[in-house]
Amino acid sequence: MRFKLLFFLISAIVIVPGVFSLLRWGLRPSIDFTGGTLLELEFTKAISNEPASTEVSAGRQLAIRESLDELKIDYSSVQTSGEKRILIKAKPMTRGEVSSIIGTVAEKVGEKPAELRFDTVGPTLGKELIKKTLIAILLGAGFILLYVWKQFKEPMYGVCAVLAMFHDSLVLLGVFSLLGHFKGIEIDTLFVTAVLTTLSLSVHDTVVVYDRIRESKKRFPGVLLSSLADKAITETLPRSINNSMTIILMLLALYLLGGSTMKWFVFALLVGTISGTYSSTFIASPLLVVWEELKNKKKILK
Repeated sequence: MRFKLLFFLISAIVIVPGVFSLLRWGLRPSIDFTGGTLLELEFTKAISNEPASTEVSAGRQLAIRESLDELKIDYSSVQTSGEKRILIKAKPMTRGEVSSIIGTVAEKVGEKPAELRFDTVGPTLGKELIKKTLIAILLGAGFILLYVWKQFKEPMYGVCAVLAMFHDSLVLLGVFSLLGHFKGIEIDTLFVTAVLTTLSLSVHDTVVVYDRIRESKKRFPGVLLSSLADKAITETLPRSINNSMTIILMLLALYLLGGSTMKWFVFALLVGTISGTYSSTFIASPLLVVWEELKNKKKILK
């Protein structure tokens, strides 16, 4: 707890650029939020990222882009979605436009791709998803606040747990805001799932540390909260690191070896897990100590 200001500074260094990006550029929403069409096409030959096949892969993607431009289709991205698949994200398209795209691509590459998916999300559904996302986050935070408050009988535990939770949310949102601006990475409904999962991961370890602090307060009455927090962290830190590392290693394997459609969902979970492990130890407990110190100073002034 002697280094709590240093931990707050580290968090500020990570969060401030992300918050600036959120306020300046915001997030880059996918068609799940803005409305649009997902069209997935499959070819008979593999589209590999190996050097020998890069020219072929680039050629097919280029042919699709040229076809979309010729047909004046407003699209946001054309990317590989597997060994033989290409995923097109665009504004709402009709069935006739899809047929025209497939025909034009077939002429350019000498092969007619098979249509695997054709999903259209209207802008009304996009607005509903945004609304439900915000409601889900607020409801989650509210229930967690009430639960932790009830379990520990003091509001400061619930408030500090929720503040640490929002710390992780800001880290994740900030990272994807920067990725969206500089790399064109979009957020979708899977990202919402990653955010909500991050909230649960964050609170899980925080509650374990708080429980150890509560037990120590009963066993050692009169001892400063900062000392009890140090004791609780010392007892729980190896467990937290070991548990988190099992998740992190699994996510790393999925990120490196998994498909491109899951890549950024896994990356979001990876960022959330690391941030949640850090905040439960180095943010939630120091916030509790700061709260206690301010409360004691207030009593002295009275």
